[in-house]
Amino acid sequence: MKFLLLIIIGLVGFFAVYPKHVSSPISVPQTVLPQVTPDPFEDLTIPALRTRSYSSQMGELKQISKNANFTSFLTSYTADDLHINGLLTQPTGKAPEGGWPVIVFVHGYIPPSLYKTTERYVEYVNFLARSGFVVFKIDLRGHGNSEGDPGGAYYSGDYVIDTLSAIQAVQSLPFVNKDRVGLWGHSMAGNITLRTLAAKPDIKATAIWAGAGYTYTDLLDYKIQDNSYRPPQDQSRQSARRKELADRHGPFDPNDSFWKLVPPTNYLGDIRGAIGLYHAIDDTVVKVDYSRNLNKLLDATTIIHELHEYPSGGHNISGASFTKAMQTTVEFYKKNL
Repeated sequence: MKFLLLIIIGLVGFFAVYPKHVSSPISVPQTVLPQVTPDPFEDLTIPALRTRSYSSQMGELKQISKNANFTSFLTSYTADDLHINGLLTQPTGKAPEGGWPVIVFVHGYIPPSLYKTTERYVEYVNFLARSGFVVFKIDLRGHGNSEGDPGGAYYSGDYVIDTLSAIQAVQSLPFVNKDRVGLWGHSMAGNITLRTLAAKPDIKATAIWAGAGYTYTDLLDYKIQDNSYRPPQDQSRQSARRKELADRHGPFDPNDSFWKLVPPTNYLGDIRGAIGLYHAIDDTVVKVDYSRNLNKLLDATTIIHELHEYPSGGHNISGASFTKAMQTTVEFYKKNL
């Protein structure tokens, strides 16, 4: 017994000098995931434009003119936290049940520094307003007094974002029918409005006058001859972005995984709204082939569409063709909005 007691005392002393061994945690190698840098040109693609939020409200309506047929207001809305200005024209009289149908009107290329809200497209807007449509002609960012830099149409998502935000803003007005919203676009706005429609396929009616840049291969095939075009300055944001885009993704390639996500014609299968195309054969700025080529693609779909060609009128479909083209456009909206 005494011997056993000595053994116990010895063991206690041993563990007092050498503490109990505490097993360390098993070291498990951790998988380090590669850090993915967001693509700064994601908003150029249709899938990204579809998933963005476009929360926007119309600003104060400031009346600038009134006649027997309509009242015009200067106003603004927000897009990408920028204040974007516009001209809103409301028909005179009692609105139809549910509110006035509304057309978001997107201007073509005008040198941004020369653009003024109340100039250009006056007769186009007035004709539509006299025909019973609220017309919201937006000043794309960087144009006139709209905030932001003019990002360009074909290789930026900026103007599409401005257009989609305008739709959201105009739908908040109490006197419009938010379920009857259409688009009107001219020249470069052919690209803007068709990409807007691809991003929001339920827009009911889109009218495009002398539009360009649908498949993006058409830009290479037919070119654009616009003597009013002023290239961005070398130090401008637009110039820097175009260089960065070229460095990252190269020139347009219809087989490239990124570029496949850009042309609206790759998403025709989703579109549920009607498309009207209007083009003068003697247009020397944007060839009528742009509209003819798009019309052939639409022929292979179930999309309601129509192509109207005019023997004269040039890029703005002016002169003798103007009234006929506007009447046909109004008929198109009344059928499809």
